[in-house]
Amino acid sequence: MENDPTWVDITEIFKGNVRTRDIIDSLEARNEGERLPRDRENKIDDNIESIKRIREREFLEQVIPAKATIKEAIDIFYIVNSSGVNLTDAELALAQISGYWPKAREEFKSKLDDLKAKGWVFNLDFIVYALLATVHKQGSKMEKLHTSDNKEKIKEVWKKLDNTVLDYTFNLLQSQAYIDHTDEINSVYALIPIITYVYLKPTNKLSEEEIKKVVKWFYYSQIRFRYISQLQQKLDKDLKIVANSQSPFDEMLKMIEEERPLEIKSSEFVGRDIRHPLFSLMRWYFKSQGAVCLGTGLQLRRNMGKKYELERDHIFAYSVLRDSEYFDMSDRFDYALAQEITNRAILTSTENRKKSAKFADVYLSQVKEEFPNALKLQCIPENEELWKIENYKKFLQARRELLTEKLNYYLNNISITNENIKTEIDLEEIIETGEHTFLEFKSTMRWNLREARQDKKMEEIILKSIAAFNNSEGGKLLIGVTDDGEILGLQDDYNTLKEANKDHFELHLRNIVNNAYGKDFATTQITVGFPVIEEAEICEIDVKPGTKPLFLEVISKNGQKQKKFFVRSGNSSQDLDIAETAEYVKRRFEKNE
Repeated sequence: MENDPTWVDITEIFKGNVRTRDIIDSLEARNEGERLPRDRENKIDDNIESIKRIREREFLEQVIPAKATIKEAIDIFYIVNSSGVNLTDAELALAQISGYWPKAREEFKSKLDDLKAKGWVFNLDFIVYALLATVHKQGSKMEKLHTSDNKEKIKEVWKKLDNTVLDYTFNLLQSQAYIDHTDEINSVYALIPIITYVYLKPTNKLSEEEIKKVVKWFYYSQIRFRYISQLQQKLDKDLKIVANSQSPFDEMLKMIEEERPLEIKSSEFVGRDIRHPLFSLMRWYFKSQGAVCLGTGLQLRRNMGKKYELERDHIFAYSVLRDSEYFDMSDRFDYALAQEITNRAILTSTENRKKSAKFADVYLSQVKEEFPNALKLQCIPENEELWKIENYKKFLQARRELLTEKLNYYLNNISITNENIKTEIDLEEIIETGEHTFLEFKSTMRWNLREARQDKKMEEIILKSIAAFNNSEGGKLLIGVTDDGEILGLQDDYNTLKEANKDHFELHLRNIVNNAYGKDFATTQITVGFPVIEEAEICEIDVKPGTKPLFLEVISKNGQKQKKFFVRSGNSSQDLDIAETAEYVKRRFEKNE
């Protein structure tokens, strides 16, 4: 922004120190004296004049009398906290509800205590979201609950939630989705559409097929991070579908699929620890198959006492890996592999203490002898060669592939969905989720923002990202968006072209892709679009999963040409060395050879 003349200190405009002509002159100087188009000059002038007119506006002040009613006191509380202690919208809404229904908080807390005893732990915010969803079919606009005309409706809705809907919903999820505690859920707000759906059913009960669709959607909402960002906006969309669609959970599942692929890939397990929702899905799947503790033989589904609570234990003990000659735990990659969820089994706490730090081959041999089906039920490879510490990485890969196969089969066979559902998903919503394995942001294609100049290295970075998506499982590249999701647009890149427009941008983009990877790739493997967000054009490049590996030719620091192989790793693109590339290409592309 420092080098962009269109970013101006507004106070300088108010003081008269910056005028339209100053900005235009700076832009033309940066563009080697070429005059700006008249419509752009007019746009800059209109913006400057709009800022100046702010001084002509009147700002009203409201004074609340000292002797206020309870409702007025709550209003004061609301206003003061809007610029003081940062309360949530739900907390402020609850304060308003308590003003016209004094017993509300007490009733809500009583229900929360009830649910907590059964493993469902929520705060009061969750109850407010449930009320907003069932009363107004929304996840935002908490102010709809503020007025006293809601009182009778909220009391009526709460009675049904308290007496029937909440208990039914959570019992359903415990018995059919195998969820025993909210600790297993990465976003409890995925429960809000389900609660609303049950509430809207005339009998407040679901059919077998409806239950299957709900469970399938819930699982994908967790592993595909549906509510990690933009909670209220996403709830608005989903609740609108729940209220109006004949097949709401089919339609909402399609929305998730348009944002991220549903199919689980074995690469998603690499380096993931127990905080990742894939671990919760593993646990739910194990319970669904009647899996047992490796040491006690107790079913993981049993209602256990404190002594037999479930714990997550390393199959290859961390201390054994640490002390071996094969791993260096100061290396973050080795450490991540030691903590990977594919090195975890579900045990009771008593068995975890008894197991201690045994070698995996010794421990798993005992398990196989005492409980012959236990390993299979927790998707643990039964090839005893893989249990040796020197084969640890092969063990992880074998279990990744086994889990990928079993989990995908399980999810695909929960229910049959309607494939003809059509949905729309906002690109802004996708950007809000942040960069991940299937999404990357780049500020520019040609313009070096830091040095304020055209830079061929920027193009190389774009080509690297395209190759990484091709060599992995495909993905979306957005140009004109910063790493933090700020929309910059493409004007800096446009200014480097013969004609400053998207047509010449796309032509240049396709030329560099043609030169790097060939015309066949450029025409069949990528699609290019130019959506407008916040009045700025950005470039959207969708890259299909490749059928053959792509290598990018780059210039090394020594000025030598060399070919590099890039893949996606989390939210970034990384190059592999020769040995890693050979192994990866064999594994990733062998089916196409």
